[in-house]
Amino acid sequence: MKKMRAGRRRPSRIRRGAPESGIVAHQAGVSRLLASYRAIPPDANIRLAKKTSNLFRARAKNSAPGLDVSGLGGVISVDAEARTADVSGMCTYENLVDAVLPYGLAPMVVPQLKTITLGGAVTGLGIESTSFRNGLPHESVLEIDILTGDGEIITARPDGEHSELFWGFPNSYGTLGYSTRLRIQLEPVKPYVALRHLRFDSLEDLQATMDRIVTEREYDGTAVDYLDGVVFTAHESYLTLGQQTDESGPVSDYTGSEIFYRSIQHASINHPKTDRLTIRDYLWRWDTDWFWCSRAFGAQNPKIRRFWPNRLLRSSFYWKLIALDHRWNIADRIEHRKGNPPRERVVQDVEVPIERTADFVHWFLDEIPIEPLWLCPLRLREPAPAGASSARPWPLYPLEPKRTYVNIGFWSSVPVAAGEPEGAANRLIENKVSEFDGHKSLYSDSYYSREDFEHLYYSGDLYSNLKRRYDPHVRLLDLFSKAVQRR
Repeated sequence: MKKMRAGRRRPSRIRRGAPESGIVAHQAGVSRLLASYRAIPPDANIRLAKKTSNLFRARAKNSAPGLDVSGLGGVISVDAEARTADVSGMCTYENLVDAVLPYGLAPMVVPQLKTITLGGAVTGLGIESTSFRNGLPHESVLEIDILTGDGEIITARPDGEHSELFWGFPNSYGTLGYSTRLRIQLEPVKPYVALRHLRFDSLEDLQATMDRIVTEREYDGTAVDYLDGVVFTAHESYLTLGQQTDESGPVSDYTGSEIFYRSIQHASINHPKTDRLTIRDYLWRWDTDWFWCSRAFGAQNPKIRRFWPNRLLRSSFYWKLIALDHRWNIADRIEHRKGNPPRERVVQDVEVPIERTADFVHWFLDEIPIEPLWLCPLRLREPAPAGASSARPWPLYPLEPKRTYVNIGFWSSVPVAAGEPEGAANRLIENKVSEFDGHKSLYSDSYYSREDFEHLYYSGDLYSNLKRRYDPHVRLLDLFSKAVQRR
């Protein structure tokens, strides 16, 4: 397929029969994107002109204008028969879910927060409770239009001229280009999700049960379509099993006064708690309270929650509060007035092999004063897409095929200890994850040396070769510069 340079424009390869309004809006958005690329000085780094982000790491200051992606936030078309959708790169999962649920379809993996974009989840990483059977979001991508560093828009597929970019794009975090259009697979869903919350007083028992469910796709004779878990202490943890169902009836509502993760704790060891949600409310069950992080803003205090507008019980609003804190150092000022030291942000998602999960969680609970923890098992999809390497299908985040991992998410802060280096807790976690043969996502603070980072994330010479081919003039930051905490 021919390339499209920033000085030229042609329609993307959108399926015939797509709604004209979707095509026109997308093409107009691409035109604005290319015009904004041309307006950036040739000696300036290319970046997105976004006011919001789902990244927690600090971003480098840049006085040059950014790429105008304002017209790339829509769903271009849905092919219900083929179970696919063409989606602009900045489309949020909230918009995509609203577009495809009326067809009885959903993305293969729906990351937990409504404002995560399709492009962000593919060039970064996303995960959810379908990941034990559907893998990660990039595994359901059929083709991608990518604006590369040298101002060309190319279409990358699993095979063909740009196949190496297709396989190397995930976990590149915009350092090889930005997606303008993605064609993704969808899966059929039913209107409701029936839940079972299982309580464990042993992390080893939880690990064994989770491993068995991933393998057998059922528990106690009932199919499991969704699977994740929460750890409160070493002696109180839960797995939540979801099954799609057509059966109508009463459903719970966790978009107002009730808090989803607190409802999980009503289960007992011998008596699992059951619950029901609509499919849409299930997909966004974590967004209302940003898992449990809304408690940092007082939103879980019943006296405050009574007056907190429901429309502001969502992750996008909490992000605005986080931005204010970063700008004015509000939290550290409050700690200082109390006579307390400043706090180190420990906001991470890591993957460890499932057989090491209990060991890692025990270590974490002993060393890092943060709870709860989120658990989400994952495996690469089987069979792998045609053209995939049998050893390392997605080389910049090399999970092994046919091996189960568990994502462990922890999102809080810890007091800074006097005399400790910057990022002491994060450094400790990075070392332990590597020791446990795991991986760490790069959306938040990282403290690796360049040598260690390139060993873990560059896949030998592969990333450097892709960088030279698709960003020959180094208009985009390299992955180390973008992902590792700059000091």
